[in-house]
Amino acid sequence: MTEETQGFKSSGNVFADLGLPNADELLIKAELAHQISELIEVRQLTQTAAAELLGIDQPKVSALMRGKLSGFSVERLFRFLNALGNNVEIRIVPTSEPDVPAQTHVMVG
Repeated sequence: MTEETQGFKSSGNVFADLGLPNADELLIKAELAHQISELIEVRQLTQTAAAELLGIDQPKVSALMRGKLSGFSVERLFRFLNALGNNVEIRIVPTSEPDVPAQTHVMVG
């Protein structure tokens, strides 16, 4: 007997697809934390060295790198990116299609 699996088209935000509140903020925080983790790894920083650079303690670096983001605001994550030598730019762009809901994206480049 085979069990049929049903799927659905993603909105592009897993948190929204799961019906979580503040889905846009959760996605932004996850994407920012991913970039921070990548930068820490590329620079081959230990969690202790990263903690010193970011001005937090090592357990918070560990939480950040494991995606436990409830203690981190978007602004705080921006400051971490700055401390790691990255500029953070915020752009406001009108939607190209009026019937399509506007979205928030994190772009790396």
